[in-house]
Amino acid sequence: MRTLITLFSVIVLAAGAWVAWLVCVPVTPPANTALLLHSGYSTRRIAAELRKAGVIRSELAFRLWHELHPKPSLKAGEYRFEREATLRQVYDRIARGDIYFHVVTIPEGYTMFDIAKAMEDAGLGSAADFVHVAETQTQLISDLAPDAKSLEGYLFPNTYQFTRTESLEEMAAAMVHQFRQVAQQTGLTSRPNSDVPQVVTMASIIEKETAAPEERPLVASVYYNRLAQRIALDADPSVIYGELLAGTYQGSLHHADMAVNSPYNTYRFPGLPPGPIGNPGRSALEAAMHPDSTNFLYFVSDGNGHHRFARNLEEHNRNVAAYRRALGIR
Repeated sequence: MRTLITLFSVIVLAAGAWVAWLVCVPVTPPANTALLLHSGYSTRRIAAELRKAGVIRSELAFRLWHELHPKPSLKAGEYRFEREATLRQVYDRIARGDIYFHVVTIPEGYTMFDIAKAMEDAGLGSAADFVHVAETQTQLISDLAPDAKSLEGYLFPNTYQFTRTESLEEMAAAMVHQFRQVAQQTGLTSRPNSDVPQVVTMASIIEKETAAPEERPLVASVYYNRLAQRIALDADPSVIYGELLAGTYQGSLHHADMAVNSPYNTYRFPGLPPGPIGNPGRSALEAAMHPDSTNFLYFVSDGNGHHRFARNLEEHNRNVAAYRRALGIR
């Protein structure tokens, strides 16, 4: 009898030591281990995924720990395991939802193609898939721009945190939501809906033409003055965008590009292009809504990140000559 008791005690101690080893001894996961736990995964499925990824030693121990330490729920999301951790530490991370966010920064002026590349680089989905979303989810802005052919102009530049459990549609919707917030704050949404696409389109051109916020109301005044006098806008960025849509842009503009038959060719066709040519930030939107009152019709770079403005062609030509001299061009 004493032998049986001793044997039982040894077994209990061994089992306890085994459980303590499973729970308390850290596991070093493979380098840069990422695990995506989808909504609806059972505790059994989560344990299996963790064991398969080399994050824990035992599925059974994880499930038992969950039974003994019940939480409201284990949180779905993407988790990164980059250093050794015990089963308890792994469990606590998933219980509190310590998920990994991909940070994506969208600069002002990015096109939907630029944004798609940024999303792909962040590991959130393919660029082609994001462009498809931008071209098909126009119901997100149908109240503001019922004739929009894409979400271009309404994917607001900002720094976003996304997780891979979100769909590309949800990510695009978050960018549109941010646009709506800024549009409301600036008073854009208080204007007639028919004005919104025109303002956003103008803002997208302004954004592309100057990186200096203090110049944007001046640039806006030039374009509004040209529209009022039915003078072609002659905006290079709109020509580039038309070629981006057509897949013909080669990285720079040439004289022949100014004659291309595209509604985005503002050298050939007077008026605004048919839609935004990028995604403007707040400053450009405000400039499009509140341009300076000037008589300027032209502007050209001064070679130092700013522009010289002119009221007539003669003055403009002098400014162009000064720009060429600054660059050493004869």
